[in-house]
Amino acid sequence: MPLQNRVDPHSQLHAVAERGTFMGNRGRLHNADQQIVSQWKIRPWITCALCFKDRKRELMAPNSYTELFFLDEPTAYAAGHRPCAECRRPAYKLFKEAWARAFPEQQDRSAKAIDNLLHSARLNDDGSQRTWSAKLADLPDGTVIEYAGECVLLWQGGQWRWSFAGYTPLQSAIPSEQEATVLTPQPIVRLFAAGLAGALTVHPSIDS
Repeated sequence: MPLQNRVDPHSQLHAVAERGTFMGNRGRLHNADQQIVSQWKIRPWITCALCFKDRKRELMAPNSYTELFFLDEPTAYAAGHRPCAECRRPAYKLFKEAWARAFPEQQDRSAKAIDNLLHSARLNDDGSQRTWSAKLADLPDGTVIEYAGECVLLWQGGQWRWSFAGYTPLQSAIPSEQEATVLTPQPIVRLFAAGLAGALTVHPSIDS
């Protein structure tokens, strides 16, 4: 049976067969029976490469962090994760550069300061996902919204229905003036608008 470590754009964990194209973690979320007992433990929520320096890991090993899996980078960002500074150093560098452009007033741009800001933007006080509203016309590529009960990625002028297996185009386009519920945290959307969207790695199903 699949482990409950596949992440959707709502940042919820599911047990599905599809693994996705990125890994990540939020600390140790599982118990000795490989059951999820917490949604997060640490404030740095990171997105990692599936392979790095031939390292091999036992999934959900005792006393180790819980390996999480994402369909692609927009999914990970929607869930509130940012690139790992070790295994995804180039992506992290682009992330930090976009952060400097999007938040020029922020003096402290350390990983800790960024993680604290992201944490307040991705969760409500009760631990639920913090969403916000915006018109589609005002949202950049890479943003994931919720519309009519589905997660939808905005990408290169198209609107793509999200699933654990990949993307399919929406049959009926959402009007650009439509107000939508945005799942991607506001600071991340500002980074996308500041140029980070051009560096995103999107699941190959979007080109098929």
